[in-house]
Formats: sequence, C-alpha cells, structure tokens
Amino acid sequence: MTSDLILKYFPDITPAQQEQFARLQELYTFWNNQINVISRKDIDLLYERHILHSLGIAKVMSFLPGETVLDVGTGGGFPGIPLAILFPKTQFHLVDSIGKKIKVVNEVAAALSLTNVKATHQRAEEIKQRFDFVVSRAVTQLKDFYPWVKGKFNKESKNTLPNGILYLKGGDLKQEIAESGLAVQQFYLSQYFAEEFFETKQVIYVKG
Repeated sequence: MTSDLILKYFPDITPAQQEQFARLQELYTFWNNQINVISRKDIDLLYERHILHSLGIAKVMSFLPGETVLDVGTGGGFPGIPLAILFPKTQFHLVDSIGKKIKVVNEVAAALSLTNVKATHQRAEEIKQRFDFVVSRAVTQLKDFYPWVKGKFNKESKNTLPNGILYLKGGDLKQEIAESGLAVQQFYLSQYFAEEFFETKQVIYVKG
C-alpha cells in the first residue's frame, strides 16, 4: 500500500504534498523501530489505517489559513501530522502525555519541514491557549474527553461548522454518545472512503 491511496481521495494535493505523504512510510518505519508508536501489524497498512483515517477529518472540515487546531493524545502524530501536510497554512499544536511519542512527532515534522506543527509533552488539561478546533483519535470515552478541552475554544468561528471537537471513533457509539450527554453530529467515513476498514469509522463533531 502506497501514498497513491491519498491521491485517490485527495487528487488536488500539490507535488510537494505528494512527496511529504510519500515519505511518511519510510519515516514511520524507521521511528517505529526505535520507539513503538504504531502496532507492528499496522505499519504496512500505514496509509489506510493511520494517514487516510486521519484525513477523514478533512472530508468533514477544511481548515482555513490562520486557524489553530489542537491534537490531543496525538501518539506518533495522528491525526495532526497528515492534517498539517494537507493544510499547510493552518497551525497545529500536537500534545501527548508520553514524551517519547512527542519525540517521534518532532522528528517527523522536522524531516518534512512542517513549519505549521508544534508538539509538546503535556496533558490537554495543562494547556492554557484557546483554539478553533480540537482533533483526536479514539483517546478515551467522549464523556471523559470533553472536560479536558471544555473552555479551550476561541469565541469567534469562521468555518462551516462552529469551533469545536472533531473526534475520530469507531464501532457502535450509541451508548457512548448517550452517556456523554453531548449534542453531537456523526459523519460516517464509509461515505467518503470505499475501503472495508472505514465501514464503522466516524468523525464525531461536538460544538465547543
């Protein structure tokens, strides 16, 4: 599986972006051997299960130049790194409570010359800045996640959806959404991507 998968669904990316996406396999294979950030069985499916999955958020929301996005519990840089490649004029702040994972993020961002990525070793609750959007990928239950980022949103919204959370989740989420008590919108990635992996994958939007 190659970066052609990205081109299939995002045909308008520039040659420079194509090259950045193409380099991710080599970079993550190298760093995953040093610091395990992706399950070993998934490294060969990196473009489908990590990169394209991360870009599912881009099918729901096109971030604008100058907007700011916080990626909570980014792990090795997902969804933040693929989104930062796709939206080079949007500023991304990637955080994780595990320092060695942030080391990988910083190394990958540096190798790709991603000047719109900042990565820090801290918990979401410790962050004082405000953002337009918060993104994340299945870090925890929605009811536990929301309090971490509540109050971290800029008041003024400029995009098609008001500032808020775009959360990648999978499976049957009825109970989780009910327990959260939040008003959510569900976007099914099977509407955008044909691969079987995306059958139960969703982007959950919660207004900030």
